[in-house]
Amino acid sequence: MTSIVVIEDEPDIRNLLALYIEKEGWRVHSYGDGESGLEAIRALQPDFVVLDIGLPGDLDGLDVCRQLRVTSDVPVLFLTARDDEVDRILGLELGADDYVTKPFSAREIVARIKAVLRRGAAQTATTKTLRHFQFGSISIDLDRREVNSDGETISLATQELTLLESLLENQGIVLSRDQILNAAWGQDWVGDPRTVDVHIRQLRKKLGSDLPLVTVRGFGYRLG
Repeated sequence: MTSIVVIEDEPDIRNLLALYIEKEGWRVHSYGDGESGLEAIRALQPDFVVLDIGLPGDLDGLDVCRQLRVTSDVPVLFLTARDDEVDRILGLELGADDYVTKPFSAREIVARIKAVLRRGAAQTATTKTLRHFQFGSISIDLDRREVNSDGETISLATQELTLLESLLENQGIVLSRDQILNAAWGQDWVGDPRTVDVHIRQLRKKLGSDLPLVTVRGFGYRLG
């Protein structure tokens, strides 16, 4: 059974999300602060995390995601109380797969979870036909979903790896932001196209100059 962890300090929102998630036949675990939520994620190894940015206590949502990404690539959907570009971009840079601004409908959250899980399932189904790639010191094995540099494992968020796969499948071809969004996020995804730029920056930061990722001004990106 699909397991979802919800970390949200407002009880009404937390309970509403739990109700709608359970209606999908998924198991839900709800927490009101970052400390207990992070501990639960590490213990439960869930399939998905819904994470509020504005949590009380010593760990807010950004801190939770930052610590989580050290050891886990579990998909994360951020909830933010403000339509604040800084929050959204920082969350994506930390490895969030999607974000929703409050107020929102519980149905939208469920739809977003389904979309991310479908992308992950499609990624798993197609990796059997993919190959191993080498760029300088960078080794990418999409069959094993592993990326290494000089023998050390590099942790990529689920969406970063999906984006990288899309670029690898189209090596030498210039892809527009819209083409990348459709390939890596799916045609049903709704959000800011600049999400692509944030994830590209993260790939460059994590993989370095050995990855031949080229910006084509005014259009998009090309790998190789």
